[in-house]
Amino acid sequence: MPAVIDVRNLHKRYGDTVAVDDVSLSVEEGEIFGILGPNGAGKTTTVECIAGLRAPDRGEIRVLGLDPRRQRAELTQRLGIQLQDSHLPERLRVAEALELYSSFYRRPADWRALEDMLGLAAKSKTSFGKLSGGQRQRLSIALALVGSPQIAVLDELTTGLDPQARRDTWDLIQSVRARGVTVVLVTHFMEEAERLCDRIALIDAGRVVVVDSPAGLTERVQVEQRIQFRASVALNDELLTSLPEVSSVTRRGEIVVVTGTGNALTAVTAVLARNQIVAHQLRVEQTSLEDAYVALTGKSGTGD
Repeated sequence: MPAVIDVRNLHKRYGDTVAVDDVSLSVEEGEIFGILGPNGAGKTTTVECIAGLRAPDRGEIRVLGLDPRRQRAELTQRLGIQLQDSHLPERLRVAEALELYSSFYRRPADWRALEDMLGLAAKSKTSFGKLSGGQRQRLSIALALVGSPQIAVLDELTTGLDPQARRDTWDLIQSVRARGVTVVLVTHFMEEAERLCDRIALIDAGRVVVVDSPAGLTERVQVEQRIQFRASVALNDELLTSLPEVSSVTRRGEIVVVTGTGNALTAVTAVLARNQIVAHQLRVEQTSLEDAYVALTGKSGTGD
């Protein structure tokens, strides 16, 4: 797939603080591309440079073939952005905001259809100050899409939302991609990145640690696997500890807990089958994106 965003050796400093340090990444057409990292990692500065809202100290950026610094007016027509700290006047109504923003674009979307698609039709006459957090985020998405952009940049979209509103917003993001829009999703939520993104740029202290799919990131690290089950008959631990893939076997009452690496699950289930032992209530804890993050950065997960 062709790259619609290409960033090479991006660098941005604020005084003595280096916010973005030699960042390089590319985003392919039609994907949800995640930029994942803790607060202060340089995520927002990176996307602000991509959108032409901030001038980098050095580096090259091309978005849909455009230079964000020299061709910002044209890029604005083709890229929609929702920033973390976006606010509207408290008294501005939902319909007024959408109609106003649609007037900025050459080929705006039907803002009434967007309002309906994003579940805002019933709030059309409601002022921004009276919207809930989830409703404000829906409006932010609508405003990012009202110009019919080819790319939508969504920055920390679900911060501050309750779990149900967050999952509703995830569904909306997937529907945006289904409309043919490439999505750049900035987040510090592990589950969000793992659930939504085709690929992720893991950023820490202003640098890209790695770019890969969520599955690819977890495959890069050798984190132990935990297998739990209740054996149908009495089980001698040595049957499992003798396996090279198994590092330990412990008990929690009737539950056997096996810790191992690599193909531990295959090895354990095979030896149980050979000995005609059924594993009831089998549960496997796989390597998570947070495990990969910790292994790749040496830091605790970004968390909520």
